[in-house]
Amino acid sequence: MENENKFAVEVLSFTTIQELPDSWTSDDYKALLVNMDYENPDEIPQTELKEMCLMSITDFEPAEAAKLVLEYLDQDLLTDGQIENLSHQMLTEKLWEENPKLNLHVSFFKATQLLYEAYNGKFPRAEAVRFQLKIIAQNPDSLAIFDQFPKAPVLRLLAQGMSDRSLVNRLFSDQLEGTSFPEAENIIWKLDVPEKSANAMVFDIVSSAYWLDDIKYANNYEASSHTDIAAENEE
Repeated sequence: MENENKFAVEVLSFTTIQELPDSWTSDDYKALLVNMDYENPDEIPQTELKEMCLMSITDFEPAEAAKLVLEYLDQDLLTDGQIENLSHQMLTEKLWEENPKLNLHVSFFKATQLLYEAYNGKFPRAEAVRFQLKIIAQNPDSLAIFDQFPKAPVLRLLAQGMSDRSLVNRLFSDQLEGTSFPEAENIIWKLDVPEKSANAMVFDIVSSAYWLDDIKYANNYEASSHTDIAAENEE
């Protein structure tokens, strides 16, 4: 299976970012202001919403502010007790790396990036990576593996460009070789396809530096990949 879909892979660009693209919108800032009992946030000019939100956040103690932000982002996924504990952990821990719940990593990153900016560094510095990956298929039909659930096959390609000591290779060797890699959905945070031709694709990828920082060392390389049988069987 591993030799069915062969690709030439090239990292076109790589950068470290402190904010996830489009992670906080004007509506988010307004909602947070409402949660902080700010009156009439709709009257704030659009260009001043973020600054007003950051100023209002600092009216609270850091842990209390963290609790407010987590409640806004993850109230449906966490209990009140979990939010209380995590709001204190956020002051010293990189929850988007250290927490075992991968499906919450993006939210933890978004929360920390906002709080870091509001409190001028009292929270851990959030770092993510954004890069473009170009692949050229040996057989154009192989591009079909990226049609429905592309993150797992893309991550299999990335793993082959990184050291065997990288976290992805060490922690997910079975998933990389096998046909079920659900964790890929939460390791690659954002995946877009800005370019596609008959036999090539360019992926724009955002992830935690924790997982994919090592890809910056990759030269052009050959790799193979495959999609997930489990994903193919999902409705």
